[in-house]
Amino acid sequence: MTSNALVPSTPQPERVAEVQRNTAETRVRVRINLDGTGAVRLNSGIGFLDHMLEQIARHGLIDMEVECAGDLHIDGHHTVEDIGITLGQAFAQALGDKKGLRRYGHAYVPLDESLSRVVIDFSGRPGLFMDVPFTAARLGQLDTQLVQEFFRLCQPCGG
Repeated sequence: MTSNALVPSTPQPERVAEVQRNTAETRVRVRINLDGTGAVRLNSGIGFLDHMLEQIARHGLIDMEVECAGDLHIDGHHTVEDIGITLGQAFAQALGDKKGLRRYGHAYVPLDESLSRVVIDFSGRPGLFMDVPFTAARLGQLDTQLVQEFFRLCQPCGG
């Protein structure tokens, strides 16, 4: 006997989004597929930011494309900020009505010299608590003061 009880009667919508943001300081394009394999094409102009995005995509099995042309000759602030905003908008768009998602989720990830804990609430209210005592002002070309701002801005609810 076979049962179709677990097979949706209607096809599930693709959880894919593409968002562009153009300002006086940057031109950003982000494309994500939440049901991907972790494939990436990244060009933020900031190597360590690309590395962070690659890890999010790889471990989250999210296909991600990020292209940014920004005013890096000044500093990385606008680039990091606008990629965060655009990525948050893409996540919100791809999540749609959030049907079928659990509201809460968490993970503990052991890294070389640390243990990372992430807790996510998809309720729609913005919020971020980040306790990361950076011991350097920069990671490659990424100003560590911008990391918390990036994660605050890339929240799917609009941070």
